[in-house]
Amino acid sequence: MSDTSRFDGPSSADPELEGIYPPTAEMIAEPMDPELSRAQAERLSRAWATPTGWRYWSSVNNTEVGVWYTLTAFCFMLLAGLMALLIRLQLAVPQNDLVSADLFNQLFTMHGSAMMFLFAVPIFESVSILILPSLVGARDMPFPRLSAFGYWCFLIGGIFVIGSIFFNVAPKAGWFMYPPLATEDPGPGSDIWLLGLSFIEVASIAAAVELIVGALKCRPPGMRVNIMPLYAWYVLVVGGMILFAFPPLIAGDLLFELERSFDWPFFDPTRGGDPLLWQHLFWIFGHPEVYIIFLPSIAIAAMIVPTVAQRPIVGYSWIVLSAVGTGFISFGLWVHHMFTTGLPNISLGFFSAASEAVVIPTGIQLFAFVATLMVGRVKLNLPMLWIAGGLAIFTAGGLTGVMLAIAPFDFQAHDTYFVVAHLHYTLFGGMVFPIIAGVYYYMPLISKKLMSKRLGRWSFWLIFSGFNITFLPMHLSGLLGMPRRVFTYPGGLGWDIWNLVSTCGAFVIAAGFAIFMFDLLTHGRRSALTPRNPWGGGTLEWTHDVPEANWGVRSIPYITSRYPLWDDPNLVERMDAGRYYLGDSAEETRETIVTSVIDARPLYIQPITGPTWITLVAAAFTGGAFIFPTFHMYWPAGICGVLAICTIITWLWRDTARPPKTHMADVGLGLRLPTYASGSRSAGWWAMWITMLADSTAFASLIFSVFYYWTAHPDFPPAGSAHPELMLVALAGICVALAWGATFGAREVNTHGRPGLARALLGGGALLSLAAASFMTLSVTDLSPKTHAYPAILSAITIWMGVHSALGALMQLYCLAGSTFGKLTPRYDADLRNVTLYWHFHALAALIAAATLGLVPLMLT
Repeated sequence: MSDTSRFDGPSSADPELEGIYPPTAEMIAEPMDPELSRAQAERLSRAWATPTGWRYWSSVNNTEVGVWYTLTAFCFMLLAGLMALLIRLQLAVPQNDLVSADLFNQLFTMHGSAMMFLFAVPIFESVSILILPSLVGARDMPFPRLSAFGYWCFLIGGIFVIGSIFFNVAPKAGWFMYPPLATEDPGPGSDIWLLGLSFIEVASIAAAVELIVGALKCRPPGMRVNIMPLYAWYVLVVGGMILFAFPPLIAGDLLFELERSFDWPFFDPTRGGDPLLWQHLFWIFGHPEVYIIFLPSIAIAAMIVPTVAQRPIVGYSWIVLSAVGTGFISFGLWVHHMFTTGLPNISLGFFSAASEAVVIPTGIQLFAFVATLMVGRVKLNLPMLWIAGGLAIFTAGGLTGVMLAIAPFDFQAHDTYFVVAHLHYTLFGGMVFPIIAGVYYYMPLISKKLMSKRLGRWSFWLIFSGFNITFLPMHLSGLLGMPRRVFTYPGGLGWDIWNLVSTCGAFVIAAGFAIFMFDLLTHGRRSALTPRNPWGGGTLEWTHDVPEANWGVRSIPYITSRYPLWDDPNLVERMDAGRYYLGDSAEETRETIVTSVIDARPLYIQPITGPTWITLVAAAFTGGAFIFPTFHMYWPAGICGVLAICTIITWLWRDTARPPKTHMADVGLGLRLPTYASGSRSAGWWAMWITMLADSTAFASLIFSVFYYWTAHPDFPPAGSAHPELMLVALAGICVALAWGATFGAREVNTHGRPGLARALLGGGALLSLAAASFMTLSVTDLSPKTHAYPAILSAITIWMGVHSALGALMQLYCLAGSTFGKLTPRYDADLRNVTLYWHFHALAALIAAATLGLVPLMLT
């Protein structure tokens, strides 16, 4: 603590930090008056109280939203599991007619879609929303209402998608929705998949933004990035992967729905389209998603293994680097799924090598866990049993993955049940088992009670044995030639016995899950409150109060080690007494500390919004904007879209970036912090930056599509094609550049105390933004998107840029209103700085779009 420094007013390092940081050992050890501590705890309890009665559903706390999210994801998983049982019953014997071919297609499509989109990714985000604040000693996530909005979007979209099967209109072209089968499906099933899951992807990206900002900016003072829990590192890696993996699928969904609704031929080869473009866009998402699913499970293991070994993890830095490496390499594997599509041999060789290389960082992480167990004092408990079973199954799946990464073998096994077996060994072992381990491990944190050891062991052995009985024979039936996605088969081909065995095993798995769900739902009535930290963990989540307190942590600690509960035996006692930061809430408001990204120096106090219904209303209107087009009801969709925008603007206006009553506040331990921040110091700026990374990735996927068509088709663009009007494209680009300049200028002059000029620039910038959208639209009016993929893809880019220019104008007008009515001032200008950041990204994207529309056609012809 010798580097203690004092700040009395502004300084070059921390211009708004006042007081002492870091705290001295004497300050931390100073005793607390019990009466004062009790009064502070009562004020915190009132500030963080959960609404009761029907108002309970207006909660936004991570402790409530995380539980809702997790239980909903498990419900969708169980429904997908019931579909799997029907699939196995149909395939139990040859020539079975239990279900029709059409219903079978719906079942396997919805089973895969639900498992991937409604369970695998959401369960990571839901568990992270639930436990990440506790892991990093924060009161809550930085934007709890965004978490609640994401949950309601997930619930509405999930019910819409999975409920379609009860009305016999579910999608039936496979969870990957390959054209032309999906594009030519006459029913609404493909639209339900496209629009419903796009709606859910919005929720996934919203949760990823929330989690990344939470891990970067809401760590406790002193918790540098090299000592934060490994789970937080995995949140950063997986959140970043979601930002770069989901947007290509969203771009593909846009093209797909334009073809379905308006007959724009992006994937129709008779009119210059290419169905392989969909495969590229889908698998750029699809293979990283395997690691988006796998890495969070490894994150849970990274928390359980040190606790079981009762020693710090071996190779912390190597694990972090390996997790980052796994995420990076996973984006170079998508053609792993396209070996049989006729790609050049050099491409097959490159992607085969990349598929083999990803084993290296994955293996490093697993060996680090084994080393930790070898050097520790292992006490085998129930969570570790599930982790061990998961690692065994995942390793077997990895071995078959190495086989499928070899192109000649893949040619033989492609689209057979060997691939089905490999997929389930990888995902079941890499996700389901560790997730259940996490449920048993963290249940004392969630419900304050332990689940049954006896029922947990029964569940484990039933699921473990049933899984191998089900999927191990599929390797053999696949090698014997049984293709995927067939609803029945003739006898006498050697498949009969293996299918019957697999069906029996599926019901053993179901029995194991039934016991697990029974224990999960009833343990609260059968168990007594558990003592704090029943597993003897060393990380901050085990500082929670028993019985439950809704404030997250009683006071936010100063942290200097990776396992503070092991290194400082008195830490919990001092936290409970309110000896650290934000031990009080004088005005009974919700707040947490925002810190710097690298070294976690305290920056300011972040107000935390409380219960509200507006997130549910916004999600309902947003859902209408996605769901009504499924049935070609475009006017209701447009109305819902407008109402969603109005609701979100109301939400932002009332509850975000409001000028504070006082600029500085005492947070304890002799430190005073600002109550407001803007620019890169604020959590909101980082949320905008991260969101725009995802948005830019989707835009890049559209630009990629142009050059894909050009390289794949010698007649792109076709002879005699109409091109965008170059002059109008140039005018659109000029207007965007001027609108960006106006926004940037408004930020600068507002900072220097000239709000009148800033308002004039914002108003002018909005007009320029709308003019840019108009010029961009007019430039392609002579194109006929239905005739060929060339005018269709240029028109799609125009739509994308027009919508973003209109959104930019709305943001400028929002800032103009904020400046006019006192929400935005020269000192409190977070909204304007965030909007300027949006315009940095949009201006660059618009110039690229203008070059693509105006110059690329000249170069290609």
